[in-house]
Amino acid sequence: MGYRVEVKNPCRCFMRDGGVEQQQFSTSSDAKEEAQRLLERMEKNYCKKHQFVLTQMAGNYTITISPRG
Repeated sequence: MGYRVEVKNPCRCFMRDGGVEQQQFSTSSDAKEEAQRLLERMEKNYCKKHQFVLTQMAGNYTITISPRG
C-alpha cells in the first residue's frame, strides 16, 4: 500500500514551479516529509494571492490551494 501527497486546485505558481499534482510514497513518514517541504516552499516562494491548507487522512496528505479572501 502506498501513501499519497496530492495538490488540489493548482495555481500558476505551482505549475511554473514544475509541481506534480500527485506523488506516491512507500511510507507515511516520507509522504509527510514531502507534504511539509512542499507546503513550506509554497508559503515562502509563491505569490501571496493564495492560501495553502495541508490536511492528512490515513497517512495521505492533501494540500488545497484557494484564493485569499
